[in-house]
Amino acid sequence: MSQTRSFQLHQDDNVVVASGILEAGKPVNGCQIEPLSQIPGGHKMAIAEIPAGHNVLKFGQVIGQAICPIFPGDHVHEHNLAMAEYSGEYAFAEDASTTGILPESQRPTFMGYRRDDGKVGTRNYVGILTSVNCSATVASLIAKEVEKRAVLDDFPNVDGVVALTHGAGCAVSTRNEGFHMLQRTIWGHVRHPNFGSVLMVGLGCEANQIPLMVDHFGKPPEGSFHLETIQHHGGTRRTIDSCLDRLHDEILPHADKARREPVPVSEICLALQCGGSDGLSGITANPALGLAVDRLIEHGGSAILAETPEIYGAEHLLTRRSANTEVGEKLISLIRWWEDYVAKLDGHISNNPAPGNKLGGLTTILEKSLGAISKGGTTTLQSVLRYAEPAVGPGLHFMDSPGYDPMSITGEVASGANMICFTTGRGSVYGNKPCPSIKIASNSTMFQRMEEDMDLNAGTIADGVENHSEVAERIFRRILEVAGGSRTKSEIQGFGDHEFVPWSISAIT
Repeated sequence: MSQTRSFQLHQDDNVVVASGILEAGKPVNGCQIEPLSQIPGGHKMAIAEIPAGHNVLKFGQVIGQAICPIFPGDHVHEHNLAMAEYSGEYAFAEDASTTGILPESQRPTFMGYRRDDGKVGTRNYVGILTSVNCSATVASLIAKEVEKRAVLDDFPNVDGVVALTHGAGCAVSTRNEGFHMLQRTIWGHVRHPNFGSVLMVGLGCEANQIPLMVDHFGKPPEGSFHLETIQHHGGTRRTIDSCLDRLHDEILPHADKARREPVPVSEICLALQCGGSDGLSGITANPALGLAVDRLIEHGGSAILAETPEIYGAEHLLTRRSANTEVGEKLISLIRWWEDYVAKLDGHISNNPAPGNKLGGLTTILEKSLGAISKGGTTTLQSVLRYAEPAVGPGLHFMDSPGYDPMSITGEVASGANMICFTTGRGSVYGNKPCPSIKIASNSTMFQRMEEDMDLNAGTIADGVENHSEVAERIFRRILEVAGGSRTKSEIQGFGDHEFVPWSISAIT
């Protein structure tokens, strides 16, 4: 590994970021200032005097204010940097890109599953979904019986049977946004192209009635959707036996007929996520992923950026890229909703970053957000979606969600993402079913320590071994390989049975 160095990310910055540990009084590669104390990798060092109350700049943007005088060589973190009240100034559609989409003849292909409704899947699972928590145990027992009886041995083209259970579905108003959000999330998975077929299990008396969802969203194509209710069958055991019979005789045979075929890369919809971020995430993994996203969109594909609290302080950069004023204003309305939402619960958006983020060098939500949005690339923001609302058309979309990774990705998958790219600096071990998740490390130290969970290492950028374009090319190639069936590290580890976490804002009555 090359010598530890520092990064000044913009000419106006008054801090640099360390690629590794900076020792007190020792020269730093890429910087004329010597540290006054030891500074951990991913953390910030001042390169100019910053008086108390003055702005600290990183990425050429304000990340907070000095709470005491800061001198050149000082470690800049929670002890001397804090975030004051933030008020953004917004412009709309000024930086919207006019970059065209390449014709289909120039797009690479991958081997995907073309479904009857025209959508394309990257995996071929059978899902057991629940309308309410009361049917969660039955759904899980069905999946366990499938595994215990080795039922899948007769259906080699099915990737697996997964029970997606949750803790909601009853004791709520059926007229508010929280209820509609749950229904969008469930139905987004019912109709997800990575499921060859879905069995939905309900109790029978819940508020979230399955027939009402069918009436509202429309009946899925023949053979791809089946429903059972526990009360109709007369109890747990009879329901399980009936479902196992249907799985073996109808559902699995239907899914097993699916075959991969060449499809253009434009059929990929990529969920973008960062979790366990550190001070290098916004320097290495996120911007490299952003370049790969730009390339995917150039080929007619789409990507979904999410985690509204984690764009806070950087939303003004996204509004400038909005397709029009309406899209930009919709994004700002989400920010205002979140400010009000957390205030009602005695919180503040600045409560994020998490402890692990801070250990990795991130001090304020403004700093975290500026690094986080870079994974969305540079193209036009085409739309702003409610949680689990379908993403329509090519390009970059933003979906409202919390910063809690499983909850955010659950919504992105419901919106139509058939692949996930997940950057991490501290080391997330997340995986998903039915969507494969490619995990990208921001630093080489963590990648080497957790290589059994990491798919790609973007820390080579900080090491001086590769540039952003080279890492982006590796990410893009890996997206195509995984979309075509190559397994990710999380799939090899068996993740995805417990990561279905719908966002709930309903009042429980």
